[in-house]
Amino acid sequence: MIQRSSEGAVAVLTIDRPNRRNALSEDTVLSLKQHLQDIDADSSLRATVITGSAPGFCAGSDLKELATMDLQGMCEHEADTGRFCRSISQLRKPVIAAVEGFALGGGFVLAASCDIIVSSASCRWHLPEVQIGWIPPWGLETLAARMGPVEARRLAWGGEPCNGVEAHRIGLADYLAKDGQALQAALEVGQRLADLPDVAVASVKAYFAPHAGKNGETGDVIANRMFEENCKHPAAIATLKKFGVRT
Repeated sequence: MIQRSSEGAVAVLTIDRPNRRNALSEDTVLSLKQHLQDIDADSSLRATVITGSAPGFCAGSDLKELATMDLQGMCEHEADTGRFCRSISQLRKPVIAAVEGFALGGGFVLAASCDIIVSSASCRWHLPEVQIGWIPPWGLETLAARMGPVEARRLAWGGEPCNGVEAHRIGLADYLAKDGQALQAALEVGQRLADLPDVAVASVKAYFAPHAGKNGETGDVIANRMFEENCKHPAAIATLKKFGVRT
């Protein structure tokens, strides 16, 4: 489910679950975490690119897997995913998201948790959680750190998706690429970072890590509790029943 390759000193991790729209199952999250730890310990590698196989980057939580859990299990799964995404800022080496097609829900926040985002122009960015009855259960502090609380709040309400051009304009995406070229652009960014002194690159990342997700752990705990309460209300119950989740 995670394909690993490398281009020179840049590792590439590809979420490869096209039949599930590259959704974040428990195994997918564990595999991503292990690969990132291995890369961080490999002196021959200097940066990592995370991307997704077609049709897009990541559709968020795997609703089919969630359907096998009760509400407590769902909350624990989302908390684990949030912890993983927060851990990206604690790695020594830069992590770059190359986003094509779509980044939805947890996939949106996974990309936002990376140090740098390269988005294709027509990529669909959307947080649909509020529309289906609950608050995004993790990562809101990360969004606020990227583009400020007012813009993050607007996106978290999920009233409308935005494309890559708009994502770049509001500061969500750091680089804009033509459709089909996000991975190549991300590799170029990764190689530029790989060519710099690695100790200095790691020091810059470590310095800014507290700012990238300031209060992230506390924010995720609060959001997860709100998520649990939201899931007890009629709109959320209707959504969960649709996917077979036990409420």
